[in-house]
Amino acid sequence: MSRPVDAPPHPMQPCWDLALAAVQAEALQLALAEDLFETLITPCTPETLARRRGWRPATAHHWLTLLWSMQLLERNREGAGEWHYASSAAARRYLVASSAHYCGEAWRFRLASMRDFGATLPAGLHGADQPAPLASGERWAAAARGHLAREQVAVTAPAACQLVARRVCRDTPRRLLDLGGGPGLVAIALVQAFPHMTGVVFELPEAAKVAAQQIAEAGLTARLEARGGDLATDTLGTGYDVIWCSSVLHFVPDLSASLRNLHTALNPGGELICVHAEIPAAPEAARRMLSYYLPLLWQGRRVTHAGELRDALLAHGFEVCEEQSINLPMAPATALVARRRVE
Repeated sequence: MSRPVDAPPHPMQPCWDLALAAVQAEALQLALAEDLFETLITPCTPETLARRRGWRPATAHHWLTLLWSMQLLERNREGAGEWHYASSAAARRYLVASSAHYCGEAWRFRLASMRDFGATLPAGLHGADQPAPLASGERWAAAARGHLAREQVAVTAPAACQLVARRVCRDTPRRLLDLGGGPGLVAIALVQAFPHMTGVVFELPEAAKVAAQQIAEAGLTARLEARGGDLATDTLGTGYDVIWCSSVLHFVPDLSASLRNLHTALNPGGELICVHAEIPAAPEAARRMLSYYLPLLWQGRRVTHAGELRDALLAHGFEVCEEQSINLPMAPATALVARRRVE
């Protein structure tokens, strides 16, 4: 008997998937609220788990099966026995509260912020109330204490260390600028990975205080400092060999002026690692990125189209020597390594 041939997706499937995603998000919300992933570090059947936690066995079974389909749980059984469910490797790493890489609360924050913004779309379209600014000092400091810290540890810092390791010899002294570094955990990870690296975390003053505390707790005050300021108006200093600049240029009022400042801040031969999302030309590739960055665009912030940032770097005296996709929380970005040419 021949196997059935998969039918092509219906044109409405992307819209239907949006409705289905709402159920998946609520299933994950519930799992976090119930500490499910921590509980299922040890495999368990739905019936046993339901009895221990006072849940309805049938609904618990269906909920766990949905989470399995989302690849957040694993399951196995012997012969015709009961299914045993356990947290997947990804869930153990990122969704168990005791993990150093826990992102559960950060995910909840992102979900809530996206829902809140989505509710403002009609008012924004018709010129009524606009969303609150995303880059005020107090809001950014709160983010640095919360979801940004978790995401930097779990995602951004490992990616930064991997990128820099390809560009910098571990035993060569290097001066680092972490521009718009939030809680400073990327800079801390880089300085820990490169024992001869020193540097500065440059942030809005309120967030710089959070970074200074993190640096002190890491015992790195002799090698790192947190400096408060405004990229648009304050000097960054000079003499840097590496500048890490992730998702900062979306917020600057004058891109050309900022790139000139970054070029001046680098030593000749120094490299700017510029990590930003850009709008791809193909709709499917653009969908995920635009869903996340629409709040910035709604406020008149800058999100460049694919290739525009590269062109801007070239126009301001940089040599682009590496380009790759990098997975940051919520949406992919492009990492451009741009070198200040040696005169």
